Amino acid sequence: MARCSGHGSLSQNGVWMNRFWLVTFGLLWLLPVAAVAEMFVAPGQSLLRASGGALIQASLPLYDQAKKVTTTGSSLFIGQSGRSLFAPRPPRALPWADPGLPALSGSPVQRLRQLIQYAESRRDGYDAVQFGATIKPDKPPTQMTIGEIYDWIDATLGQPHAIGRYQFIPPTLRSLVKRQGLSEQHRFSPEVQDLLANALLEDAGWTAVTSGAMNRETFMHNLAKIWAGLPTDTGKSYYHGHAGNKAAITWAQYDTEMRRIFPG
Repeated sequence: MARCSGHGSLSQNGVWMNRFWLVTFGLLWLLPVAAVAEMFVAPGQSLLRASGGALIQASLPLYDQAKKVTTTGSSLFIGQSGRSLFAPRPPRALPWADPGLPALSGSPVQRLRQLIQYAESRRDGYDAVQFGATIKPDKPPTQMTIGEIYDWIDATLGQPHAIGRYQFIPPTLRSLVKRQGLSEQHRFSPEVQDLLANALLEDAGWTAVTSGAMNRETFMHNLAKIWAGLPTDTGKSYYHGHAGNKAAITWAQYDTEMRRIFPG
């Protein structure tokens, strides 16, 4: 009995000694790991105990807009109730989103011409050339004479030739130049382009609408029959689908700006 008791005591002591050395060696093995990991923790913090709080915060106060109360909680995914583990991305405009019409300024006719430019040639303005033209003029339109534009048109048949701020097509350009008494030596300057556009505005009913003899909506539709980038009240271009034409602004945008230009 004594031997058995003594043998059992020695065995138990051996077990505890084994455990002691296992724990000791385990701790000694962890210390270098912790020391290395400590190198990657921000200054002033510890891997085991970050200054100012726990390494991972369990929950944060969250304002519930629907219930008008402050709650706590944690959610792994955005959209569930509580605080998301991943911060939501800030809102951003889609690259194809239309930023909206710029502010128009000046007299009524100047503002209307700016609106037409936005629908027809918003990027290049007076120097715009129809994007479908594979052979462009060898210099900006505003540096060309009307004769040079005619030569470019004649030399590049079979492609679109809409040109300038108001995207004049060849038959319209030739007709307007003749009506305004211009020669082929005149430069296709911004002033000349505005002069030709004013003739088209008059054709659409400028004098009538400014005098009250024509209502604004009729005038808007007349303009849409001249400039394909402007919509009709259907929201589509008058020439929708023809040669790739489509409205470049919405009817709501068009109507809003026209009400500002012609408040009566």
